[in-house]
Amino acid sequence: MAQYDLLLKGGTVVSHAGMASADIGVLNGRIAAIGDLPEAAAETVIDCRGLHVLPGVIDTQVHFREPGHEHKEDLATGSRAAVLGGVTAVFEMPNTAPPTTTEDAVRDKIARATGRMYCDFAFYVGASAENVMDLPRLERLPGVAGVKVFMGSSTGSLLVDDDETLLRVLSVIQRRAAFHSEDEARLKARLNVRIPGEPASHPQWRDVQTALTSTKRLLTLACKAGKRIHVLHVSTAEELPLLALARDFATVEVTPQHLTLTAEEAYAELGTFAQMNPPIREGRHRKALWRAVNSGLVDVIGSDHAPHTKDEKARPYPESPSGMPGVQTLLPIMLDHVNAGRLTLLRLVDLVCEGPHRVFQIAGKGRIAEGYDADFTIVDLKAERVIEESWLASKCGWSPFLGRRVRGWPVGTIVRGRRVMWEGEVIGDPEGAPVRFMETLNAAA
Repeated sequence: MAQYDLLLKGGTVVSHAGMASADIGVLNGRIAAIGDLPEAAAETVIDCRGLHVLPGVIDTQVHFREPGHEHKEDLATGSRAAVLGGVTAVFEMPNTAPPTTTEDAVRDKIARATGRMYCDFAFYVGASAENVMDLPRLERLPGVAGVKVFMGSSTGSLLVDDDETLLRVLSVIQRRAAFHSEDEARLKARLNVRIPGEPASHPQWRDVQTALTSTKRLLTLACKAGKRIHVLHVSTAEELPLLALARDFATVEVTPQHLTLTAEEAYAELGTFAQMNPPIREGRHRKALWRAVNSGLVDVIGSDHAPHTKDEKARPYPESPSGMPGVQTLLPIMLDHVNAGRLTLLRLVDLVCEGPHRVFQIAGKGRIAEGYDADFTIVDLKAERVIEESWLASKCGWSPFLGRRVRGWPVGTIVRGRRVMWEGEVIGDPEGAPVRFMETLNAAA
């Protein structure tokens, strides 16, 4: 009789092979067997009948604000929000205080995360004019997801907005780099477009041309340097044809916010709480993003979880900060879109599990396959819930989706064979570990 540490029985397993009822045996934190396992025994057996077992969801863009802004969020609270939402691993952004631009800063974040985060984690290194020559070493450090470049100013002080420095960054790095693509010169030139007290002017200031100009520059420079890039939170219809022509080296992320909200409604209903960078735009852009999701142009959906306190968000525009939480609601919102027929469950798994695995060359995560980490997100596609404040774990205590009724809900989160969330309760100790990457498996610790 086969003996496992954990046995998932009778769920509908969603994998590269499609969807089928199967059992999964887990041994030493990894997937040991998939199929009909009637004679198997295990220390822990979970009945998954009526549920779908997905690969562990990976959120490749979160801001957990530590160090420097722990009043908004920290690594512990952000990870609790993640696992409550069915997320098993996160990539955290470098615009903290101090920014994550040195080896000491990377090691500090990993030390802070160890023993405090419930999900697995990786950290981006921020590019600056001062650390360009260090980037080839920094991007190979254990626990580093790659290099992040802010071409337009957002939260924090990180910014690389001139072509000369951008080309230097692209020339020295080897891994795929992630970019916030907005043109800083245009943002500065159009500051007077912002209307005090009118958050609906935010997408007029950070307009389509701001994104388009930046992405054109980025694609030209990346092609010249012969390097791979990942364009974060794409928000405009106009950028998509350019990105489609650059598939050899450019990958694409969109967010649940840009797929769900529109300017016509969001600013009237949410005011400054709808403010993010790049902004929520008119409905035609949302339609274009959905076409890109279903055509295969979009590689990854990331939450861009970027919390600020209610008091900060309630400041009159433009003193109000940009950003909204999203790691805990990513999966419920997207499962609701699945139930509404906007995409299939297989396509969603590709976007939040297998897509991150491919784009970032993650080792042992993103698929349900023998030998991979036993990361699972278990969902009830039929469950209907209202997103309520009492369910949220983020320190900021709010969501743009509060009060929204959704169909499809995360029931359980399993990280490397350990059940860390079940039916809305976080379980056990925080034992998250650094994500491993195929391109740096031999990097010195």
